[in-house]
Amino acid sequence: MTWATDVSSKEESGRLRNVLRHDALRRVRWPILRRLGFHAWGDERSSVRGPGVEYAESREYEFGEDARTIDWNLSARSDRVFVRESHPDRGLDAWLIVDASASLDWGTALMLKREAALDMASAASSLIARHGSRVGAIVFDARVRRILPPVAGRRGRLHLVGSLDADMSAPPGGAATALAAALWQAVKVIRRPGLLMVISDFLAAGGWQRPMATLGHRHELVAARVIDPTELSIPDIGVVTFEDPETGRQLQVDTSNRRLRERFELAAAEQSERISRDLKRAHAVEFHITTGQPFVPQLIEYLRRRSHEINRRGSPHPA
Repeated sequence: MTWATDVSSKEESGRLRNVLRHDALRRVRWPILRRLGFHAWGDERSSVRGPGVEYAESREYEFGEDARTIDWNLSARSDRVFVRESHPDRGLDAWLIVDASASLDWGTALMLKREAALDMASAASSLIARHGSRVGAIVFDARVRRILPPVAGRRGRLHLVGSLDADMSAPPGGAATALAAALWQAVKVIRRPGLLMVISDFLAAGGWQRPMATLGHRHELVAARVIDPTELSIPDIGVVTFEDPETGRQLQVDTSNRRLRERFELAAAEQSERISRDLKRAHAVEFHITTGQPFVPQLIEYLRRRSHEINRRGSPHPA
């Protein structure tokens, strides 16, 4: 049997609205480690110097400079005049690389992996765009299905979420998962350093590690891995017919066989660890989304943990 439940478009839209309106998400923001802000009308940190509130350094005043930049406190303690340089607030470009392949049509707990992926993309776009940044997306299944250029503002964000909802609801085109092709497309399209989030189960053929590492070198990279509990451990429920969502192949399994369950858990653990190692080598921050728990508490816990890690590194950013 295939453990999955159908969700109508009306129910899906209502669930998305509940995620976006969740009170807890209104009190947090997406933590950014690097200085990635570059365009106006945002409040992320920038690597450039200019008018702003975040202190960069003080240096000696040069004739003709704007007197408003003079650091009067420091100058009063010295026999020279100093100016204060700051990092201005800027907006950044964030990209969501979203898996819409058939392997996400699986779910044995609270939701399908496809629904969890869409929740993640919708919540992330809301959190990031809220502070003046722009959000774009690359959607893929067996091919790169759509590229949505970065947009800002509430109207642009709603259009982005609506397009993602439509793409995720459409039947997957083909059997394979073109993760490597989507990442190479991102390498070509996304030139300016920004925040990238890959939302996938990463159950794809090899070859994605190299473009992932290229993106991790250039951008701040987050890997949101969508996982169902039965992908790590099979419950003892007797004879079951499993179907591969991508190929349609079926396999009858006696789950009461303890040795079979142990072998499956060992192989699944090795596969999961291998994916984690590849993501770490690509300098990606890994975040697990399980269909066995409500989505919003998982996201809130990750954001709090990530903010704490960034603050410990000595690069604080408002959260």
